[in-house]
Amino acid sequence: MRTDQAYTGIEERVLAVSLELAAAKWKVALHDGHREQPAVHTVAQPQASARLQAVLDLIEQHKEKWSLPAGVRVVVSYEAGQDGFWICRALQARGIECYVIDPASIPVERHKRRAKTDRLDAIKLVINLRAWLRGERDRMHVVHVPSSQDEASRHLMRDRGQLQKEVLQHCDRMRKLLATLGCWDEVDHKHFAGRLARDEVKCHDGAPLPPEMRERLLRECERLALAQQQLAALEKTRQASLPAPARQRRDDLVLRRAQFEVQQGEFVSRTLRTISRTSPRTSRDAAGMR
Repeated sequence: MRTDQAYTGIEERVLAVSLELAAAKWKVALHDGHREQPAVHTVAQPQASARLQAVLDLIEQHKEKWSLPAGVRVVVSYEAGQDGFWICRALQARGIECYVIDPASIPVERHKRRAKTDRLDAIKLVINLRAWLRGERDRMHVVHVPSSQDEASRHLMRDRGQLQKEVLQHCDRMRKLLATLGCWDEVDHKHFAGRLARDEVKCHDGAPLPPEMRERLLRECERLALAQQQLAALEKTRQASLPAPARQRRDDLVLRRAQFEVQQGEFVSRTLRTISRTSPRTSRDAAGMR
């Protein structure tokens, strides 16, 4: 995929296409640089594959309508958003150049009141695309498109972070519920759920927890256990997916940390022994001075 074409002063014949994406429909703006206004169409097929094919059909129709060469360069752009990168990958797999744009990089004339519609946004994007292809790099910023594997790894890490957050939320919720009854038990202790099930968790005055509160806490414990179970399984998957060099570095760090802790423990032990040996002598010297 080309990313930095040099501007030679002679504008290459390019069919620029921009997509303004929405859940119900896409606006498609097409411009070949030889007419005043882009052509704008709407595709609203309910299936993703059919909608993408409708875009490809529009490209072919305008290549024929505008008498463009069969091998004319076609460049498609759309703003990064909830649709991710599947459109870019699908178009590239068909030999079409595609760029994903950072929406915040599109210049906006803030001192003017501007209507906000999908049609106008699509036109704005295709005009900026043509300018960017001419070498005006300040018109927009292209987002890096990760590989499918890299994107899958990102999902793994995001899911891990979400599960860690859920674990903390469950513990915090139970801690706050118990605090309303003057109970300060450690809810993140592994035996808390068992003690709660045996009715060993009490109020501040030793009274049993209200049945409704106890049932709610038991449900929270079940959710917490599920989140912890999923987090442990996901952590195993993450560790197994690490490349061999990364696993080796991790093992080396664990070994160094263990060695440091042993050395630190030995240092503390030697220091305490030294203090214990010198303490009686220090006491006798102090008594002699008196």
